[in-house]
Amino acid sequence: MVIKSEEDILNLITNDSWMMNILKTAQTLHLPDWWICAGFVRTKVWDTLHGYSNKTNLPDIDVVYFDASNTDEQFEKHLESKLKGKAPAEPWSVKNQARMHIINGEEPYTSTIDAVSRFPETATSIALKLNEKNELILAAPWGIKDLLSLQIKPTPPFKEKGALSSIYEKRVHEKQWDKKWPKVKVQGI
Repeated sequence: MVIKSEEDILNLITNDSWMMNILKTAQTLHLPDWWICAGFVRTKVWDTLHGYSNKTNLPDIDVVYFDASNTDEQFEKHLESKLKGKAPAEPWSVKNQARMHIINGEEPYTSTIDAVSRFPETATSIALKLNEKNELILAAPWGIKDLLSLQIKPTPPFKEKGALSSIYEKRVHEKQWDKKWPKVKVQGI
């Protein structure tokens, strides 16, 4: 299958009942500024572009949200438990992006998508959610070009900062995306 646009990505996800069920399950938490991001989207696109008939297993399903009024990490664990109760076979991970700037040593983020824009790789800086009308919404702060052209490149924050560039290099080495998806090309810093 050829994927050339955001519309193609949205159609791909809409036609995947497992992914839509995951999105609907996350939606039941009614979290502020919630999204499912990173590998959840990237893996589906790359599996499709590689012609894989079986989906690649995800190490986690990243549910992210933004709530500056409650940055207690234990609350995130509580939310993961709620999701496990609804879909126990899934590897849920819930993170409030209102506190992640501390872990990353950056200025506070202003929204979930601001946080997603500061992920290490452009192809990972992508997120999906269902809006109030149950319409699928895609956010890609650095665009979808690298995702669709099977390119791993650092986002500007990771390219520009010396300390962050080592995190990018470490992730590229550990994740070995080019082994799972042989058409993927990795750009070093």
